[in-house]
Amino acid sequence: MGVLGGLIGLVAASAAAATLVVVGVTPAIATVGIAASGTIGMFENLPSYLEIGELSEKSNIYATRSDGSTVLLASFYDQNRIEVGWDGISQYVKDATVAGEDPRFYEHGGIDLQGTVRAAVTTATGRETQGGSSIAQQYVKNVRVQECEGMADVTALEDLTEEEREALTGDERHALIEQERLGCYDTVTETSIDRKLKEMRLAIGVEKRYTKNEILLGYLNIAGFGGTVYGIEAAANYYYNTSAANLSLAQAASLMAIVNNPAKFQIDKPESETNGAANGYAENTSRRNYILDRMLEYRKITQAEYDTAVATPVQPAITEPSTGCQTAGGSAYFCDYVKNILQNDPNFGEDADTRMRNFRRGGFQVYTTLDLDLQNAAETTIAQNVPQTYPGWDVGAVISSVQVGTGRVLAMAQNRIYSQDPEVLNSGPQFTSINYNTDFEYGGSRGFQPGSSYKVFTLAEWLKTGHALSERVDSRPKANWGTFQDSCLGPQNYDAEHWAPRNDANEAGANYSALESTIGSINTGYIGMAKRLDLCGIRKTAEAFGVHRADGEPLVQSASAVIGINEVAPLTMAVAFAGIANNGVTCTPVAIDRIVGRDGQELPAPQTTCTESVPPAVAAAMHYAMIRVMTSGTATVSNGATSPHVPLIGKTGTTDGAKDTWMVGASSKVATAAAVVSVNGDANQRAISFASGQAATARHRMWPAVMSVAAAKYGGDPFTEAGPGPVAPKSGGVDGGTTETPAPADQTEGGGNGGNGNGNGNGGNGNGGPPGQ
Repeated sequence: MGVLGGLIGLVAASAAAATLVVVGVTPAIATVGIAASGTIGMFENLPSYLEIGELSEKSNIYATRSDGSTVLLASFYDQNRIEVGWDGISQYVKDATVAGEDPRFYEHGGIDLQGTVRAAVTTATGRETQGGSSIAQQYVKNVRVQECEGMADVTALEDLTEEEREALTGDERHALIEQERLGCYDTVTETSIDRKLKEMRLAIGVEKRYTKNEILLGYLNIAGFGGTVYGIEAAANYYYNTSAANLSLAQAASLMAIVNNPAKFQIDKPESETNGAANGYAENTSRRNYILDRMLEYRKITQAEYDTAVATPVQPAITEPSTGCQTAGGSAYFCDYVKNILQNDPNFGEDADTRMRNFRRGGFQVYTTLDLDLQNAAETTIAQNVPQTYPGWDVGAVISSVQVGTGRVLAMAQNRIYSQDPEVLNSGPQFTSINYNTDFEYGGSRGFQPGSSYKVFTLAEWLKTGHALSERVDSRPKANWGTFQDSCLGPQNYDAEHWAPRNDANEAGANYSALESTIGSINTGYIGMAKRLDLCGIRKTAEAFGVHRADGEPLVQSASAVIGINEVAPLTMAVAFAGIANNGVTCTPVAIDRIVGRDGQELPAPQTTCTESVPPAVAAAMHYAMIRVMTSGTATVSNGATSPHVPLIGKTGTTDGAKDTWMVGASSKVATAAAVVSVNGDANQRAISFASGQAATARHRMWPAVMSVAAAKYGGDPFTEAGPGPVAPKSGGVDGGTTETPAPADQTEGGGNGGNGNGNGNGGNGNGGPPGQ
């Protein structure tokens, strides 16, 4: 021990004595044929600096309660890790780590020479690899493994051209990255003298750069504890349902036993033959007690503490972490919408895959706009009124609510159970991964026809171009509607289309006013209005309110589109009606209030953009008509069921054959779209009854339930109103002659809301459905 002891003393005194380390190890290395001089030269030429980047850390999505407290909706991670500071870790953990892994940690300069010599000799002679790495060396190894995790995303694709990268499918991209990661991992974990030398050199460099406590803290935050559990805080959460700061002595030693060999010492596998609960987790207990022995030997604990800990059985309290939106319960579809927003936000990376990986690893805290009071009301009323499945009908029920003036999405619910697991999805029709509330690009469907609720955009164009609510048009049902003007596509001729839309209650009035057609949802009245307008202008006005097809295709601008054949997302309709309620200023939807990075600093979050869709005077005239839809038209049921009462505007919608039924409306504070839809196939909702009542009227039970909570929480102010006369100068459109006979404010004929066009392109199948609201 004379020479070796002297070497130990020198290394302990100076971490810079790298050459001395190699000289000490050389006798062992020489047995595998490497000359001492070559070893020293090779060691000196190895890199001595290790870049320690940010660790992969889980990200969380939260909702906020009314009292300001937060609720975790879901977590996303590749590695379940929560970094903690020095004071956030029990002293028992620190002492157990040093005693069990590197007793001379605070004495040497990065390399425990005795352990290194022992390990080198064992490896060189071909026997089973033993321990011997210092904590600094183990830290280096873990950092290099983490580099493999992070760099594989880049290096796996760097030799491909941009065209080749774009041509890869998601599975192909994942396979290449995984192959690169595993190759890197094999290199940095191989059992070889070369790896040991690199780790030794880098460990000395780490010791020069960081304090002992910083190295120990880094090690405890990076270490693997089995499976996807990394770092002492996540391990304490998962295995013992506590924090790293509150671990008992027995728990601390048990967790640090796992680090030594996770596959052998894990305590979350009760079925294990050698280390399961039936055996009292024998392997972990044995390693734990070894660590306790060392802690007692090095006087880190008292005899009494030791006796109590050794007598304590290993009894984990496995607490599965939240992972993915399925853990968000009824809010899962909103959570999925937020996840898709992050995947579409260029602030998080150059493409969707990169953005999601960055999110899963970045330690972000995402605070959303979700209002749990409205969300609970939405979930409850859907559950009470629409079943998850119905024999012979692929039924869907949706509710989306948006705050007026901000675009903040307050609620988003549907009648199915969320899952992304293929096995679960195949187990029954009550499960789906598709969010019926949103666009296809954001995890949604390809949309649903909104029926007569879409008429408000023709109303906006009518008023904007100088027509009045009191103005009457030829509204007789007919089989030949002639030519409609379209400044974008050219005139559209319906002479030969045999397109004969009718009214929901078979109203045959020949001279309805715009106000009457709105209150009673008269299809032929609105088609008569469209004859005096530019179909392209109607489409552009709808787009000004943020309306777009859910499948990403351009809006259809045929005459049949006037009565609601474009498939749109419910969220889109809620946003548009919020714009009407906001005096014609529409704000794009936002679901994230703020994003906080792992360093506590706020990051850029997607912002709403508010633009004027129509002038305030036009919005005021729309309010005048849409208030009367609520008080004496097709939405009186929803109006009467909303309590406390606040001023409301709204519009109903029923598609051809009552396939889809809608109620869309707003107070001055909150807009809500509620709908019962046919996800696939057709069903006449007027011929179907649920336990709560007729399927076609479920919208009038759901919408008031949510808007009542909104009214109680947010209140509601009177809307601006402009009377039946013109609110804008005549411009554009088609001069078809006008009759401006004022109509009584609450007059309606017929009353059933339009069973509307269900076709596509020019004409379509625009026949109205049977009578009803």
